[in-house]
Amino acid sequence: MIIVLSQCRKPRGWPGRFFIWTMNLRHTGVTTWGLAHVSIEKPFTILDVGCGGGKTVRRLAELASSGTVFGVDYSAASAAAARRMNAAAIAAGKVAIHQASVSRLPFAGNAFDLVSAVETHYYWPEPVDDLREILRVLKPGGRFVLIAETYKGERFDQLLAVPMRLLRARYLTRGEHADLCSAAGFVDIAVHEERRKGWICVVAQKPAA
Repeated sequence: MIIVLSQCRKPRGWPGRFFIWTMNLRHTGVTTWGLAHVSIEKPFTILDVGCGGGKTVRRLAELASSGTVFGVDYSAASAAAARRMNAAAIAAGKVAIHQASVSRLPFAGNAFDLVSAVETHYYWPEPVDDLREILRVLKPGGRFVLIAETYKGERFDQLLAVPMRLLRARYLTRGEHADLCSAAGFVDIAVHEERRKGWICVVAQKPAA
């Protein structure tokens, strides 16, 4: 059980490779649903925070076909898996993967049109400060999209409360998600729910000026 819980937070070693593979499969549906709530233009420069095995990076690179997509993950195993999945795009200069934390992103300010975070915010060290770091690297008017397959108050809440506690994962209501974004300085915050599946998507904007 301890191994399972630790791999969910930070995949490593051979067990980590298996978890990364399963996460790539499991998160496809919620990622596709969540990304439908933002407009992605072909020349966009995009950052995926907590990129895991790199499947979201690959999807973003397909959508931003004349742009550039960056991925960061604080797990060395995840960053390596993301590089393998996106090897051709990396060789073409369209994708770059870094091992880094959301708390200290290795990018200049005002760099990205869009920042995405899929199934990762549960484990961020300081969510408001980490969201401010995302705000820093977004261009004025750029958007942040947070996508997750569970939140407090969803239809499967009673089944998920204990596992989330065991994972030491941040388990937030839809209102608490919006409040974190607001506290970090985001505006035009919209929260979308897929009640049948228990999914949530938060879209927020960096002020234009």
